[in-house]
Amino acid sequence: MSAATPLPPALIAAVKRHWGFTSLRPLQEQAIRAALAGRDSLVVLPTGGGKSLCFQAPAVFRGGLTVVVSPLIALMKDQVDGLTRIGVPAARLDSTVSNDEWAVTAEAIRSGELRLVFTSPERLINTGTYRLLRDAGAHTIAVDEAHCVSHWGHDFRPEYRQLARLREFFPKAAVHAYTATATDRVRQDIAEQLGLREPTVLVGNFDRPNLTFRVLPRLDLRTQVREILDRHRGAAGIVYCLRRKDVDEMTTYLRAAKYRAVPYHAGMSADDRRRTQEAFAAEDADIVVATVAFGMGIDRSNVRFVIHAAMPKSIEHYQQETGRAGRDGLPSECVLLYSGADFISLKAIIEKSAEENNAAPEYTAGSVKQLDEMARYCRGAVCRHKQLVHYFGQQYESPNCGACDLCLGDTQEVPEAVTVAKKILSCVARVKESFGIAHVIDVLRGADTASIRGRGHHELSTYGLLKQVPKTDLRDWVYQLLGQNVLVQTEDEYPLLKLNKASWAVMKDELPVRLIRLARREKNSSAGASAPGELPHGADAELFETLRQLRKQEATRAKVQPYLVFTDAVLAEMARGRPTTEDAMSRISGVGEYRLRAYGKAFLNAIVTYCRRTGLSTDVPLPKLPALPAAAPPTASKPSANKDLAFKMFQRGASVAAVAEKVGVTPATVTEYLAEFVRTEKPETIFAWVPEDVCERIAAAAEIHGTAKMKPVFMELNGEVSYDHIRVVFAYLDAQR
Repeated sequence: MSAATPLPPALIAAVKRHWGFTSLRPLQEQAIRAALAGRDSLVVLPTGGGKSLCFQAPAVFRGGLTVVVSPLIALMKDQVDGLTRIGVPAARLDSTVSNDEWAVTAEAIRSGELRLVFTSPERLINTGTYRLLRDAGAHTIAVDEAHCVSHWGHDFRPEYRQLARLREFFPKAAVHAYTATATDRVRQDIAEQLGLREPTVLVGNFDRPNLTFRVLPRLDLRTQVREILDRHRGAAGIVYCLRRKDVDEMTTYLRAAKYRAVPYHAGMSADDRRRTQEAFAAEDADIVVATVAFGMGIDRSNVRFVIHAAMPKSIEHYQQETGRAGRDGLPSECVLLYSGADFISLKAIIEKSAEENNAAPEYTAGSVKQLDEMARYCRGAVCRHKQLVHYFGQQYESPNCGACDLCLGDTQEVPEAVTVAKKILSCVARVKESFGIAHVIDVLRGADTASIRGRGHHELSTYGLLKQVPKTDLRDWVYQLLGQNVLVQTEDEYPLLKLNKASWAVMKDELPVRLIRLARREKNSSAGASAPGELPHGADAELFETLRQLRKQEATRAKVQPYLVFTDAVLAEMARGRPTTEDAMSRISGVGEYRLRAYGKAFLNAIVTYCRRTGLSTDVPLPKLPALPAAAPPTASKPSANKDLAFKMFQRGASVAAVAEKVGVTPATVTEYLAEFVRTEKPETIFAWVPEDVCERIAAAAEIHGTAKMKPVFMELNGEVSYDHIRVVFAYLDAQR
């Protein structure tokens, strides 16, 4: 099936019927095409990108048997429960299945009743399970969380390495690998380990524009965590800690402060961990305090915040863990509270673990390298979204993301940063590169200690040069200089600061440096805070909360997790459109035939009752007018000379680049002119500025999300279409109404 061939209408109908989606995202379409064509694939879609549908929809449409390899029993159980609730025949084969259940499932497999069977890699490879599935004619193997197969991945699992035998056991089956996070190196390793044959490789956009990233110095951990939680009262969130002891202490503290918090770490019993997962999934707990052992397979889409109380072990870990926030597309916040000591602690943990497990030297070296890259991210002074996207080999064009501590102005440039850097570097030189960070800071701040006086360092020219600077700021600046490679720290048990060529270049004014600090130190955690989790324009907040409470009741009655009733994104659209008929409700993306039949009546009654009581209008159509700052309505006044010239050039079909060069303004300004031109002049086509296929994709996404905001459409299209193109197409759609 070629990329130009439309997907079978019966498949689209099945997606609508079972999952409630009225369209597919571009990469989902391509992944489904590969599955239908029976060719191998490697699909990398960041969390929330819809990976599961890529193998579930073809399994339902195509028939036959698809085997899904999954790393966790909880993950398998959630997916099977979710599928069976929407009418998809699925089952699992794992260690928790009783002998009687196993026999029933095996018979269903042999008789061809099931479309999807979930199992673990060790059960598939090391038992007779593969024979059962092979003899039943399994034609597709979907390996979920495929990064677990790679030594270079952030969550390597030895049992996944056994999947190299898939070709031996299922020689005729197509193999599809799915993961949310993988660098180019990891992708290559996955393909090699699984023996993928000329796979279709699909990599989605790694940017998550609905997430606000903040990296703040860890000054007073408990106070900082409380400030973040108070911004998200009653919302779901995860607090990641480094050690089990940290988890227990933080949970005790938060419970004492009346937060609904539960712990999760590997030191707890299996039953206790299960109870935590179930309480969080059922919305009986708001906050999980956890080590990184928690999270894989957690399918709660309305996590509004993720806090890291210490630095993660790699950017891959960080991307995966922060990706658990905002999976429903609503704004969410990710805060990393960082200390330079995190690197030293984590490096010691990695090396100790490597020694105990006789890990290969190259694996240990790779883990330390990943840790160093994470530390550089924390110390960096570049837009957080840009840093993350670039790490995974993609480009980020926007000069300001509007959604990180650096771009939001939580931080500010340190005045005379070069002079400050020179003082720090000079002090390292004066103490003969023989001391660590703490001692150098004490010298610079003019501390009166026995260590300083005993060594005569109170007589150095750098003594007290930065005495007015708070110790926390000064420590941050030292780490920032380390991050910019103009200062070096040894890897000894007691690390020392050393100079390099770049250090001397800075001191000779041959190399610039940049230092930043928090703009409002007294409000460090909430400086510049947005309001994550705000509802779409027009959605009634009280009705949304009413529907959330109803969802909880329906989930309890049906003994399922709340997200299996409706997600927050669906409830938000109900609170905006306020449908009163089944037909109107069915047009909401994510409802679907099965959920409408099971829950539609209860939610319609709640909406009607609420709107009668409050006088709110009902059956509100999608917004017709885009509320875009660049789309100002035309005025009676004469356009400026620049705009007038631009309009004349647009009449001749001139490109944005050509107009920008001729008029002498930025392309962004020209795009604003173009959007206004399209609205006022109503050209028959805009293909001169936006390719036809791009227009079609944007228009299709706008049917789902409307044209009130560009970001939902940008996300729907996996960030593959520029905001400039979206702006122009929105203007065209507006002009046609």
